[in-house]
Amino acid sequence: MNAELEYTMMQHHASELRRRAAEERRAREVMRGGAPEGRRRSVFAKFLSS
Repeated sequence: MNAELEYTMMQHHASELRRRAAEERRAREVMRGGAPEGRRRSVFAKFLSS
């Protein structure tokens, strides 16, 4: 298979996996009933939400 085509397909597959993982993560947060408190929230964002 053409190397460029193979690389493009691999990138598309990786983006699909990331998108699906994000959707599952959001669904789990909704089921837990809490606000999405990810590890990426800054101290400033936590301060604003309190």
